[in-house]
Amino acid sequence: MGSILRRSAVSFDAAPAKTEERDNWSVVLEYEDEGAGPYVVDLSHRSRWDLQDAEIGGVQTMGIRLPDKPGQCVFENGFLINRMNRTQASVWHLSGETPALPDDPAFTDITDSTVFLAVFGQDLFAILEKLSALDFLDSSRQTPFLLQGPFSHLPCQIVTLDKTPGRSAILMTCSRGYARDMVGAILEAGMEFKLRPAGEQAFSSWLNEVIS
Repeated sequence: MGSILRRSAVSFDAAPAKTEERDNWSVVLEYEDEGAGPYVVDLSHRSRWDLQDAEIGGVQTMGIRLPDKPGQCVFENGFLINRMNRTQASVWHLSGETPALPDDPAFTDITDSTVFLAVFGQDLFAILEKLSALDFLDSSRQTPFLLQGPFSHLPCQIVTLDKTPGRSAILMTCSRGYARDMVGAILEAGMEFKLRPAGEQAFSSWLNEVIS
């Protein structure tokens, strides 16, 4: 019996220049004519889990202690862990080899049911302010931090990864069924700033530069 193909719900009107088959996903590493950014990148192939536990305080996962307070995030060993509320956190895998689903009933794999996008580069927050009233530049919070609320009128989880001018970045997830509308809204908002689709390599290069 053959492997089940996994497909992202995100579709860009751009020609892939380099692709890779990975864990039954067809991953675009680079698009033709990516330009200098800002960029939107489809990371839907990256593993994501929902973690729910009544005793989530003090819990460790992937060898990482969960953040203490809702809205706090921690990035270690290629994992971004976001504290959502008293009993729930989200775990996003950003770099390195694809991990196995933890053998724990508290974890639910949400990779195939959600969209996962990175948006980063110059003029990022001028683009985002067209789509949401959330405060992505909250001066009282240290990056990375989690926001939960409407983005382009849709319920989303959004993490501000960096708010430094010139290298600003967010990550966001929403239900898979909203992929077409969400991507369309982001690209339309970024049109005047020449926002373009980019492959996974562009995001990986940004991440390596920031954490090095």
